[in-house]
Amino acid sequence: MVAFGAKASHFAGLLQACINKRARLPGKIVHAQIVTTGLSPDTFLLNRIVELYATCGSLDDASRVFDTMPSRNVYSWNAIISASCKSGDIVSAYNLLGEMPERNVVSWNTVISALVKDGAEAKALDLYYVMLREGFMPTHFTFASVLSACGVLGNLEHGRRCHGLVVKVGLDGNAFVENALVGMYNKCGDILDATVIFNGMSQPNEVSFTAMMGGLLQDGYIDDALWLFAKMRKKGIQIDAVVVSSALGASARGAEDGEVGRYCKSLKCDGYIFGQQVHVLVIKYGFESDIHVGNSLIDMYAKSGDMCKAQTAFMTLPEVNVVSWNILISGYGQQGDSKKVRDVLQQMQKSGIEPDDVTYVNQLSAYIKSGDIEAAQQMFNNIVNPNLTSWNTIISGYCQKEMYEKAMELFRKMQFLNVHADRTTLAVVLSACSGMGFLQFGKQIHAAATRVMLHSDMFVASGLVDMYSKCGQIEAARWVFDRMPERDVVCWNSMMSGFSLHSWNKEAFHLFQQMRSMGMYPTEYSYASVISSCARLSSLSEGRQIHAQTAKDGSINNIFVGSALIDMYAKCGNVGEAQLFFNFMPRKNIVSWNEIIHGFAQNGCGDMAVELFEDMLRREEKPDSVTFIAILTACSHSGMVDKGLQFFKSMEKDHGIVPLADHYTCIIDALGRAGRFNEIKALIENMPCKDDPIIWEVLLSACRVHANVELGKLAAEHLFQLDKLNPAPYVLLSNIYADLGRWDGVSAVRRLMIDRGIVKDRGYSWIDNKESVNAFMVADDVRTVDNLSEQSNHWVCQL
Repeated sequence: MVAFGAKASHFAGLLQACINKRARLPGKIVHAQIVTTGLSPDTFLLNRIVELYATCGSLDDASRVFDTMPSRNVYSWNAIISASCKSGDIVSAYNLLGEMPERNVVSWNTVISALVKDGAEAKALDLYYVMLREGFMPTHFTFASVLSACGVLGNLEHGRRCHGLVVKVGLDGNAFVENALVGMYNKCGDILDATVIFNGMSQPNEVSFTAMMGGLLQDGYIDDALWLFAKMRKKGIQIDAVVVSSALGASARGAEDGEVGRYCKSLKCDGYIFGQQVHVLVIKYGFESDIHVGNSLIDMYAKSGDMCKAQTAFMTLPEVNVVSWNILISGYGQQGDSKKVRDVLQQMQKSGIEPDDVTYVNQLSAYIKSGDIEAAQQMFNNIVNPNLTSWNTIISGYCQKEMYEKAMELFRKMQFLNVHADRTTLAVVLSACSGMGFLQFGKQIHAAATRVMLHSDMFVASGLVDMYSKCGQIEAARWVFDRMPERDVVCWNSMMSGFSLHSWNKEAFHLFQQMRSMGMYPTEYSYASVISSCARLSSLSEGRQIHAQTAKDGSINNIFVGSALIDMYAKCGNVGEAQLFFNFMPRKNIVSWNEIIHGFAQNGCGDMAVELFEDMLRREEKPDSVTFIAILTACSHSGMVDKGLQFFKSMEKDHGIVPLADHYTCIIDALGRAGRFNEIKALIENMPCKDDPIIWEVLLSACRVHANVELGKLAAEHLFQLDKLNPAPYVLLSNIYADLGRWDGVSAVRRLMIDRGIVKDRGYSWIDNKESVNAFMVADDVRTVDNLSEQSNHWVCQL
């Protein structure tokens, strides 16, 4: 009996050695010897033989041994289940688990883990709950698999339940489980809870850092990812190719977005420079031959705009794949270099690597970026079966070129071919509806989004808010916004922009405050919108509050925020502060110059506006159409008629800018204020924009001031043709006749108003007493007016 046991022990040792070395042939020899010596009924040895064949990937041999076993225990079943899982036969493993007369936690863990690895996360989660119902206590292996499944499914609710059980069974300090929790929360988009878990880890390892960096990158926290990488190095934690690739990815995103956060600021560098430092580490640790690291290097340099170094990184890779070529093509595409893209594509095909869908999309993007939409369309037409990304790219290209009708035509064709739209498609088409003011089609897109359950998607909902706002349906935009389950800063910006567009300025300011109170960080676009609202409200105190906030978070140096602040101070009558801010702007563009010139024009400081305009020309800043509206307005309001005429004539002659209706309005206003009607008459005879009502309204107002019946009647007649129900021209013409004592003319105009059913609009005034806005109209209740009068007297006394 002792000899028998010694033999069994001897064979068990031999089998273990074969298992360790995955030595199938020597293992078969040992198996034959076991049979020869009469030990084949031994369950322990047979279990080891099954394990041997499973390790060597021979499921058939393992199954034959299992099927002929005279006696099986739980380890026998676990061995054959493991063999099925390792060979990829998950269905058999799942069925074997159900057939087991007795299971242990290893049985459950093996199948749950295999299901997760096989992409059947939902089934793994179901099996986990069956395991719990049958009274089995999960281990750290169970939790790692289940948390991974929750992460892939994006199922935060089940992930949190699993986390609760982890804490209950005391495994929340297990490194294996902690890493799985960090990964799950990151994949579910809950970066805050992922950070809490990570910060609470006693000894985070390279897996922890890699998972956390991936989550930060996914959520756009580029600088935090770079800081984490630096912390990892400082702690002496081993750096592998995956971590280096993540760091390069963060550097690429930082360089592409122009982001410089606290860590990069402390090093006085940006994403590009940090990426170069990581490149040094790549060389130091010998990762330059790793294809994933090499591709990350190419991507980092490409997104930084340094295509020379991207090309060098590409050339130094010992072996490239289709991803490498695609990144290089994308880099040249982002620069709009369609010729280089074609050259690289030819080199790729010569190398024997076939382009894939991504290659064609990158080439398509390159044509669009370079402005060659015709070449993009031709290339798109040559794609045999364009995928959804290709459709989205070409439709987006037409939207970028403001060719909205063509974009919609392509979208209809896409629907006809039964290509199903995704969130990107819907958002792009909504932008086309916004650009055209095509409300009816926008509503159809809203209905389509609802049918496929994408109406609540942030990307789509933000497009809906923008579409309804630009189509004049601000209430509908607010309705969509209020029902969004979650919002990012883009959604808030869309709603604020909508309020600002429709002069719902108080609402825009309150929305900005609400956004801040919810912990959302405003972007430069947020600030520009709310500052514009403050400008329209002439709310200097609120405007200064926003100004202080922009200074605090660094947005003050943004050129568009700065331009909005200039406009706000000017519209609040504080032109001196507007000029002071303008003078200290580190960078100025045409928008900044236009705002300051227009600010002086609005405040009657024509001389200063002219001085600034001439200074702008001396600095070789190229004026645009808006610049001339501002300077002509300044000349008009300050009585500098000849100067205004000089600038007007120089538009086309010196700057190649064809005067538009707004420019004619300004110069006619200037001439009208000066009573120079002969020059106006000559001007309007030759102007191309005779159907613009504002021009005739300005002329009619000037005729009223100077009692010019001849031109006043001409202007009124044009206005009657353009909008016969507008009461303003009738009233102005009637007043001209009245001022001259021509009562027959007054009677004729009034009869015309009665015949056409036109009623003069009631005038109204409003007073902002800081706590509320009080408005009253002509013929309002006397008590209301008396009350406002008492308040006004009280304020005057206080002054």
